[in-house]
Amino acid sequence: MIHQLLAEFMGTALMIVFGVGVHADEVLNRTKYHGSGHLFSITTWGFGIAIVLFIFGEVYINPAMAMAQLILGNIQFEYFLIVSFVEVLGGVFGSIIVYIMYADQFKLSEKDIDPVIVRNIFSTAPAIRNLPRNFFVEMFATFVFLTGILAISAKAGNVPGMVPLAVAFLVWAVGMGLGGTTGFAMNLARDMGPRIAYTIIPWKRRASSDFQYGILVPGIAPFVGAIFAALFSKFYLGL
Repeated sequence: MIHQLLAEFMGTALMIVFGVGVHADEVLNRTKYHGSGHLFSITTWGFGIAIVLFIFGEVYINPAMAMAQLILGNIQFEYFLIVSFVEVLGGVFGSIIVYIMYADQFKLSEKDIDPVIVRNIFSTAPAIRNLPRNFFVEMFATFVFLTGILAISAKAGNVPGMVPLAVAFLVWAVGMGLGGTTGFAMNLARDMGPRIAYTIIPWKRRASSDFQYGILVPGIAPFVGAIFAALFSKFYLGL
C-alpha cells in the first residue's frame, strides 16, 4: 500500500510538472515557447500523462478515477480517501517544482501579466462563468474521460504499451472537443493541488484563488461524472 501511495503521489506530481509546466511555458515572458497556444498545451498534457502511466503503471492520479473504482467495488472507502488526499498533495508538490523551475520567468512577468492569467497557469477557470453550466461540462467531460479509460483498460489492457498511448489520445480528444469552456480539469488533484500551491508561492500581485469555483466545478463535478461512468461501464458496457 505504501508503494502504491508513493506511486500515486509521484505520478500526480509528474503529471502536474508536465501540465502546469507547459502552461507556464506558454504564458510567461522569456520562455522558449511563449505564446505556443492551447494545441501545444493539450498535446503536452496528453503525452505527459502517458509517460506517467509508463513509469508508474496502474495508478489513478485522479480522485475521480478512485471514486469510479470505489463504485465498482475494487477499492475500500478508506483507501479512496487516503489516495485522494495523497494525489492532492502530489498536485501541490508538482506545482511547487514548476514554480522553482520557472522562478526567473515568474519574476520577469510579475508586472506585465494579469494576475488572473498567472493563477490560471496553475488552476482551471471557465471561459464564461456560469456555474451550473460549468458544473455540467466538467461532469460530462469526466464521464466521457473515465468511461474511455475503463473501456481502453478492458479491451487493450493485454497489449503492452497500448493503454498509456490510448489514454494520451483520449486526453487529446477530450481536451480539444470538451475543454474550451472550463479547461477540462476532470480531476480534483489536478486543480486543487495547484490552486493550493498558488496561494503559498511568493507572488506579489496575487489574484483570488477562487476556491468557490475550485471546490464546486473541478472539485465536485468530476466525482459525479465518475459515478455515472462507473455505472454506465458496469451495467451497459458490462465491464
